[in-house]
Amino acid sequence: MTSVGLPARTRWFVPGRIFTALAAVAMALAAVFSGMSAGGSDKRMVVLPIAIAVVGVLAVLACTRFSVFVLLVLGVRSSIDLFKLSGSSAGNTATNTASRGLDPSSMLGALFLLAAALWLCAQYFDTGHLRGSRLRLALVSFGAVGLIGVTGSAAQLVSLLEWLRIASVVMMYVVLEQLISSDLMLRRVLTTAYVSLLFPLVYTLYTMAAGNPASEVKGSFTRITGPFSQANTFSRYLAFMIVFGVAILPHLSRRAKLVMAGLLSLSSVFLVLTLTRGALIATVFGIIVIAIVERRKALLAGLCAAVLAAAIALPGVSSRFAELGSSRNIGGTPTGNTLQWRLDYWTEVLPLANSNPITGIGLNMTQYNTDAAKQPHNDFIRAYVEMGVLGLLTYVAWLAALVGNARRALRAARPQTFEHAVAAGALGCAWCFIVGSAAANVMSNVVCLWYLVTFAAAASFIARGAPSDGVTALADSPVREDLHLSSVPRPTSD
Repeated sequence: MTSVGLPARTRWFVPGRIFTALAAVAMALAAVFSGMSAGGSDKRMVVLPIAIAVVGVLAVLACTRFSVFVLLVLGVRSSIDLFKLSGSSAGNTATNTASRGLDPSSMLGALFLLAAALWLCAQYFDTGHLRGSRLRLALVSFGAVGLIGVTGSAAQLVSLLEWLRIASVVMMYVVLEQLISSDLMLRRVLTTAYVSLLFPLVYTLYTMAAGNPASEVKGSFTRITGPFSQANTFSRYLAFMIVFGVAILPHLSRRAKLVMAGLLSLSSVFLVLTLTRGALIATVFGIIVIAIVERRKALLAGLCAAVLAAAIALPGVSSRFAELGSSRNIGGTPTGNTLQWRLDYWTEVLPLANSNPITGIGLNMTQYNTDAAKQPHNDFIRAYVEMGVLGLLTYVAWLAALVGNARRALRAARPQTFEHAVAAGALGCAWCFIVGSAAANVMSNVVCLWYLVTFAAAASFIARGAPSDGVTALADSPVREDLHLSSVPRPTSD
């Protein structure tokens, strides 16, 4: 019997049941295989079957409920690094190829890229255009230059894997720019971003309560890592969440405000415990930007009090910053004057671009051409060395567009409204990113940048002239709209 004569709902219902059954069987088989391998020494045999099955289920979801798929991957991305197979040193010359490609996060990123590309093509053929912005143009240009540079890389597979990470960030912004076309979707996306914060905080609390906190030891310091492989990644993720959360906090409903205040308080404590100087400075800078834009003098006073309290209550923080005045150049080891080491390393890295000043030596190739085998610890230098003059220009254009996007949103929104706070939060996060990039490797840090571009996409929606209706029920508003792909309003041009 064919399905030609069946009603439309029935024709969709039957494949849906089949997909659900197949997904359940796949998950069951994966669980059995992983359970049988749990006693072995190879972690991949435990994680990979479940990861592959989950990716398969997500692929079905992407084909049937794309907006739900996007919200789901945005909500879980901050948690899946806990199952990383390539280890905490992922990204160095030893783990830059196949092992990194087998990480669940890499598989999720590849699935997202494929599903998003197909969805965008469908949207374009359906409407004849896609919603655009200067920020999208800057991001796409940066990604295109990175891809061009892959062809001249000495290790093309390594550079290609790194480019895919950057491409997923670009794609997340492009997709969210299309999806956020109503206040309801704006609230859903922002709520999902903060739902992603729950597991990292709960996991960190649990490990601390159990007496075995997830952490890494760097010289004389112990730095918490949360579910991430490194404290640096945890700190950058927390920095964006704190800065944006501080901006929108006053405009939430009473219940949502209590929840957000708890999340931000715990996140702030954990951020300090990562002992990541760059993230701490960037967070403070981002909050100062918000206080100025929103004219919140009390926020500045509270920030000063929090910084003072952290310095007094946690001597490790003061000691960490005191290292910057040390005369001991530690050559890249975990403690000592890392600022002096960076300055020395940058002078070593910059001449690498001389071999190909236009498109660079290829993404992730710096560490293959230096004795320290490390990335440049400065995204501006990294963009120039690995992507050439074109890479540096498009990277600066990306940053300028990020700031410009938030500024346009500020002009479009009425002061003292939720929309104005969203724009201020996006601007604070933009400057937080810029400050952090000056002394760290952030431009391909997918787990952090997905949330940065999420906030930027929210600001882009405001900049397009979203009504300033004083929306406050971010976490409390009922959600009744069907998230089926067909329910998403068709994008319109600016």
